[in-house]
Amino acid sequence: MMSSSNVVLVVDDSLDSIHMLNDVLEDAKFTVLVALEGSQALTITQNIRPDIILLDAIMPNMDGFETCKRLKQNPQLADVPIIFMTGLSDTEHIVMGLGAGGVDYITKPIKADELVARMRVHLANARITQSARAALDSAGQYLLTLDTSGQLLWATPQVYELLKTGGAISESTQLLNTTSNQLRDWLSHKPDAGRQLTLTGLLQTFTLEILSLMDGKEYLLRLNKGHEPEQDTQALKQQFAVTGREADVLLWIANGKTNREIGQILEMSPRTVNKHLEQIFKKLGVENRTSAAAAALKCLSKV
Repeated sequence: MMSSSNVVLVVDDSLDSIHMLNDVLEDAKFTVLVALEGSQALTITQNIRPDIILLDAIMPNMDGFETCKRLKQNPQLADVPIIFMTGLSDTEHIVMGLGAGGVDYITKPIKADELVARMRVHLANARITQSARAALDSAGQYLLTLDTSGQLLWATPQVYELLKTGGAISESTQLLNTTSNQLRDWLSHKPDAGRQLTLTGLLQTFTLEILSLMDGKEYLLRLNKGHEPEQDTQALKQQFAVTGREADVLLWIANGKTNREIGQILEMSPRTVNKHLEQIFKKLGVENRTSAAAAALKCLSKV
């Protein structure tokens, strides 16, 4: 028997169909939410995460296929199974539904017992996936996947929480433009496994490490919580006996920034940055920025 905690969102423009489904699903102990069109479904899921979605394929304005694609752009719905309801059983529409992100389809007129049985199977599979991600979290494996354009596809629950706390994603769990742009630029160079990126301009420092590229389409990454910039600059000051401003410059050198970029970040001219660099090289006993960056990274790895 289904628990009353299972929430199903029914998206259908037919009132007769909605009334029938409501009766069937309430008898099966579901809590039923209703949307009469795709845009309503998108609005509802910004505030409520259903456990499963029943989606009519053919609707005016925004059809079910486009609605499904839009719903799946919300990372919070990554594990939510979407079952298409359609009077069309031809191969083309079946492929379209599965390609849009659906897990199954059921043809109209709907058979109540068959519908509920399929929903139970997909809910069970979704729970397994959710449990696996929770287990990764509890083991300290903060994993996420990005597509090749830097868009967040899915993440473990703790990753979503960390990114939200750090100011990398919005309340609707969408990556903010600044973060998305950093990721897109980085991935455009097709970095290899093991390469890392430090996300900048956030409330907290994070480092992303590429674990693998799957099927040439999705990057699997690990999120590492970084130190606060103040903590890192203090460590550099103590290790190399540099001034606070020199430590700031050295930190950004370690992050691969150019003199011009460092000047913009620290609000100083590139010429001033270069003067700080001259002093940094002397105090570290190195001859170039590559060696200085290597020394800084070695120091920071021990913090």
